[in-house]
Amino acid sequence: MPRHPHFSKTVLSMRTGVFSKVAHRIAAIQGERFPLHVGDTYLEPAEGARLGDFSVAEHPGMHRYTLPQGHPGLLAAVSERRGVDAARVLISAGATAGLGSLAVSLLNPGDEVLILSPYWPLIRGIVMINRGVAVDVPFYDRLGSLDNLADRLAEKCTDRTVAVYVNSPNNPTGRVLTQAQSGAIAAFARSRDLWIWSDEVYEDYVYQGHHVPIASLAPQHTFSVYSFSKAYGMAGNRCGYVVGPDAETMATVRRASTHNYYCAPQGSQLAAARVLSCGDDWVTQARAAYQEAGDRAADTLGLARPEGGTFLFLDVADHLDESGMQGFMNRCIDQGLILAPGASCGAAYSSHVRLCFTSAPPEVVQRGVAVLAGIIGR
Repeated sequence: MPRHPHFSKTVLSMRTGVFSKVAHRIAAIQGERFPLHVGDTYLEPAEGARLGDFSVAEHPGMHRYTLPQGHPGLLAAVSERRGVDAARVLISAGATAGLGSLAVSLLNPGDEVLILSPYWPLIRGIVMINRGVAVDVPFYDRLGSLDNLADRLAEKCTDRTVAVYVNSPNNPTGRVLTQAQSGAIAAFARSRDLWIWSDEVYEDYVYQGHHVPIASLAPQHTFSVYSFSKAYGMAGNRCGYVVGPDAETMATVRRASTHNYYCAPQGSQLAAARVLSCGDDWVTQARAAYQEAGDRAADTLGLARPEGGTFLFLDVADHLDESGMQGFMNRCIDQGLILAPGASCGAAYSSHVRLCFTSAPPEVVQRGVAVLAGIIGR
């Protein structure tokens, strides 16, 4: 019982900020910085869909609350884009809040979520803070046969498991699941009566193969989560959405979202609705630029080119000395390079680092990649 001055054991058991141990060192960087640690873009959103393009004169009340489910204009735009009834859509304060609402509405204390790893760093905390148990399933770097995929899921599944978290294109590996691989996950979830939380935020950024929405394979089990942050360069706007199996299910999820963040910012929703009508060319250009940056970075580092997404994930075990990952990160930071430690993406990846190749202009990314190549001798 966390009475004053104590805190929740759940929160205290969570990792502190990924960069808390090196924040002072980062602050002391002299000269050029290569901030390749954060999953963001150097690009501004499409013209006409930036917050500065909206005014109170054109949109009276734009600074007020809108409906908890979402602004009617954005709901209609998402409904049309996805070909679903608007009652199946929830506009959220970014994909993060959408996933948080799923956790609140679907988990009882002690319920387990299978998290296919390596994973987006925040998903583990989202499960934990809602009193769930996050269960790592090493996955994207060891896909193997379809039977092997099902076996690894079954090995981690218990009578407390209620959901599987899937992210394709994957942050951080850049892997894109094939239809057969997604089908194996869908079949497993159906056989165990599990929910699927499908993180689709990089769906527009596939460079090899094809994106297969897992909802097309297990429609009654799947919540699909989308992000204007990743799709359209609007991370600071905090706007995303969830598409659920049916209206009744989503009505229950909205109970959680209303008491969590009430509604996403109305100005951000106006910009999101606009970008759905004018942003397709922007995405096409961004995808080409991202692919070129990712391919150049991978070639420089001697890695396979990313299949999708905006990250490279590499094992630097052979380049760690007695100072371990902390020492490796320090050596990078001392040359201006900031990376994300792989342990934040799963316990099995403590010797890895994650690099975002879209977080800075291409020439800056390439100089940062050259620093890393020098450190690891490539």
